[in-house]
Amino acid sequence: MSEELLVNVTPQETRVALVENGGLQELHTERSRSRGIVANIYKGKVVRVLPGMQAAFVDVGLERTAFLHAADMVSHRTPPPDPSADAVLPEAAVPSNPPPRPDISELVSEGQEIVVQVAKDPIGSKGARLTTQLSIPSRYLVLLPGSEHRGISQRIQDVDERDRLLQALDTALQQHPMQAGFIVRTVAESQFSLNFEADLEFLHRSLQQIEHRIASACAGELIHADLPLSLRVIRDLARHDVEKIRVDSRETYALMHQFAADMMPQMADRIQVYPGERPIFDLYSIEDEIQRALDRTVDLKSGGSLVFDQTEAMTTVDVNTGRFVGRRNLEETLFKTNMEAAQAIARQLRLRNIGGIIIVDFIDMEDEEHRRQLMDVFERSLARDRTRCHIADMSVLGLVEVTRKRTRESLERGMTETCPHCRGRGTQKTAQTLCYEIFREIMREARAFEAKGYLVMASQMVIDMLLDEESTGLADLQDFIGKPIHLQVEPTHNQESYDVVLM
Repeated sequence: MSEELLVNVTPQETRVALVENGGLQELHTERSRSRGIVANIYKGKVVRVLPGMQAAFVDVGLERTAFLHAADMVSHRTPPPDPSADAVLPEAAVPSNPPPRPDISELVSEGQEIVVQVAKDPIGSKGARLTTQLSIPSRYLVLLPGSEHRGISQRIQDVDERDRLLQALDTALQQHPMQAGFIVRTVAESQFSLNFEADLEFLHRSLQQIEHRIASACAGELIHADLPLSLRVIRDLARHDVEKIRVDSRETYALMHQFAADMMPQMADRIQVYPGERPIFDLYSIEDEIQRALDRTVDLKSGGSLVFDQTEAMTTVDVNTGRFVGRRNLEETLFKTNMEAAQAIARQLRLRNIGGIIIVDFIDMEDEEHRRQLMDVFERSLARDRTRCHIADMSVLGLVEVTRKRTRESLERGMTETCPHCRGRGTQKTAQTLCYEIFREIMREARAFEAKGYLVMASQMVIDMLLDEESTGLADLQDFIGKPIHLQVEPTHNQESYDVVLM
């Protein structure tokens, strides 16, 4: 399976497209004015402790105070997952009988200065999520200051491979001793020319810089920022099956090539400058794919469709057969539609970067074997996701619950905003509904105030209905209140906006 990374750079933003067999699988965006802050390290100040929530709010210099839960405090927290979101610690690393959690009031106090790292970007109205367990990633390793843990990504399942990687890490640490914990990242799997020494040197320098800045930093000050997206591409996304990394900026190419030469020389020759006159994202119709990823409905090749609805609590995905009717019987139709939908949903979750709780409403099937095959295909499709996912068994109603780790805004939340007219409902009141609201408003005004007449200012659609279909009702209202009602089109009003002015 061939992969290619396309890097589009402008002064305003950097975009990275992961293309797999000619199809867009993931899109990563970083804007100059609103860079993500995940993995940034700050010196914060505790502004409020909430014992009832076992949490504290910490001022780290952002627009909103950030949230620190007792479970994310280093004194009793298990080591964190790989920051690239493609790995978690092995089950054996989590104690079967963890010690009781200290009360948050015993861990922090108001006014205390504390060094924290951002685990989740601010999402919606929520502030950033923090942790006191710092983690500093390199190409193959994650450094855990203040820890003694040695771990391997849980995605590396082969026992011999895990032993080989631990032995390689121990050998490297004998040459470059460091008092810290380490996790070997997924990208190290099957890399037989591992150079952990280079990673350890990089991590040692980074840790020294961070410790020096911690000592001199004031509360609310940024201590360490993660790499820009153009370099994170090489560190986190460039695996052995990535054939090319094409970038349309010579300046960015020079930075990426130098970073690769220092950190992972085997990838340096795969980085290329894109010299074409066509925009780089036109190579695989990336722009069109992005536009389709913002639509609510996704059409399947068979004629079926998927409908995505994102809410505050969860995302729902509804599978429809559409015009696909099958060739033999209904069960075949449902099975084929569900099988195609399972693969398409896994791709869309990656592309749209949908996280949190996801409920998939597959079409209900009677055949138990078909249900089993569907779940196998869905699990295999989700397994290719770099972001950690967990899938539950299908319910009797055909519902499947998926959880996908969320650290940043989804594609939709990052690129769109709530419609000011419908306020996110996706619908608007009909012109007839607005006419009746205006009639009721005029009645309220007539009872409360003395006026010579009334001026109704509304959109063209509403005024046209008042003059046509609702003209009789308007005339009856004028007779009832004994005052004239004048109408005026207000071009700046949307369909739901109107004003009733006393004359």
